[in-house]
Amino acid sequence: MWSGDEDYYSSSDRELEDDDIENEDSEPLWVHSKGPSSKVITKESLLAAQKEDLRRVVEMLSIREHHARTLLIHHRWDVEKLLAILVEKGKAFLFAQAGVPIVENNHRDVSQSSSTVFCNICIEDVPGHEVTTMDCGHCFCNSCWTEHFIVKINEGQSKRIRCMAHKCFAICDEAVVKRLVSKRHPDLAEKFDRFLLESYIEDNKMVKWCPSVPHCGNAIRVEDDEFCEVECSCSLQFCFNCLSEAHSPCSCLMWELWTKKCRDESETVNWITVHTKPCPKCHKPVEKNGGCNLVSCICGQAFCWLCGGATGRDHTWSSIAGHSCGRFKEDREKVAERAKRDLYRYMHYHNRYKAHTDSFKQESRLKETIRDKISNLEAKDSKLRDFSWVTNGLYRLFRSRRALSFSYPFAFYMFGDDLFKDEMTNEERDLKQHLFEDQQQQLEANVEKLSKFIEEPFDEFDENRIMEIRMQIINLSVITDNLCKKMYECIENDLLGCLQFSNHNIAPYQSKGIERAVELPVGWNTKMTCSQYQKVDMSSGRVFSNLLALLWCPKFLS
Repeated sequence: MWSGDEDYYSSSDRELEDDDIENEDSEPLWVHSKGPSSKVITKESLLAAQKEDLRRVVEMLSIREHHARTLLIHHRWDVEKLLAILVEKGKAFLFAQAGVPIVENNHRDVSQSSSTVFCNICIEDVPGHEVTTMDCGHCFCNSCWTEHFIVKINEGQSKRIRCMAHKCFAICDEAVVKRLVSKRHPDLAEKFDRFLLESYIEDNKMVKWCPSVPHCGNAIRVEDDEFCEVECSCSLQFCFNCLSEAHSPCSCLMWELWTKKCRDESETVNWITVHTKPCPKCHKPVEKNGGCNLVSCICGQAFCWLCGGATGRDHTWSSIAGHSCGRFKEDREKVAERAKRDLYRYMHYHNRYKAHTDSFKQESRLKETIRDKISNLEAKDSKLRDFSWVTNGLYRLFRSRRALSFSYPFAFYMFGDDLFKDEMTNEERDLKQHLFEDQQQQLEANVEKLSKFIEEPFDEFDENRIMEIRMQIINLSVITDNLCKKMYECIENDLLGCLQFSNHNIAPYQSKGIERAVELPVGWNTKMTCSQYQKVDMSSGRVFSNLLALLWCPKFLS
């Protein structure tokens, strides 16, 4: 896929557009937008991203880091949601809901000073130095704690291991879990560490793995809205919400239904329904290959094509032996007509979707051709030295073609009976369909014009002709951009925005194209954090860098 990094007009192009192009109320294409709102999280920056959120909660609530992690995991690493609950319902509710003790036990070592302590799990007296007291105040022997932790880690519950005490919902200290488990199962302690680290991605709705195949090892974090399209540093463009290819203006549900419809045999079944009839004896589909309405199946059964009823083999000009079907059967005719209409409707939208998708693939090869044309013009020592207009026009063609291509699956479901049958009356549906198709048709016409001018062999023309093509491409680039914006506004406000019972979200239109995520920097906090984790892990003889390497190994990612 193509990114929009080069979509900036020169100052000379801006002057020409200001003088010659009308209806430019929208933001000019050369204006820089705000910084990227999506970040690439690499294996080096994952810990930094996680520790930043932990730091915010630790400083805000004045709690220990493992309690901050427990709160964030419970709220899927949504710091804003955590703050909202804190303000609305208070600290006590926030802590109790997540399993964090409001008042930590300050006498954790008191029991260890005793000679023996009775463990209520194994029902034995154990030496005081072989017991551990959690923040909730419950004390059990290290052996019972270790067995409890091992079972929970193997069950996949290591992100939130609860205390063993009856009706205690407190979450155990992760440092204690690692210390006890590492003495008996060092590999399991590493697995526990990995689960805690990966929770920032697995449990965070604003962070997801890049769906590239083979996996690039990156995760993407978005700041504002999960219903968006992003581009990873590996150049893959995808829908952040459903992790499929970028499909705006289709909603995720529409795109899922469309790909399934194109992939499975649903339309083959429709074709069979329209063009064949079942044999009344063996029930196999039979296609008529002649004009006579007395047909024979390969099993030998003769039947009437008009109604499907079994007959004798003889017929005359006026009748078929042993059969009469002159009466109209409404239900059967309705089923056949409906199947035929649905098939033709699907073919209409699919053919146009595929045509624009094929055009996009063909036009994607124009980049090298455009470079060659520019090189030829530069070799001619032309007075025109700035060729950003043609590269910008090419990128605009890609974006407009993609939006146009996916607008056909959107229209198929928006104005069909599959999703919104009860949302609109027939009159409302027809009115909205005409409104949308008018905008779609205008966009389609201008996209084709833009494609025509970009494919012109302008390197072979004189300078006057080149200037004419230049202005046509600049004009059409702005026009198609405005038409795309209007089509999206129509979808968001007049179509999806009016729905009462259905909720369909689409990624917003971006003039600059799908945003390319920038790598999250690895700052000094990361180094400090790594050293802290190393100190924690030294007790088990493990270094945290080994955990990062394990997390990103191909076996784990698969």
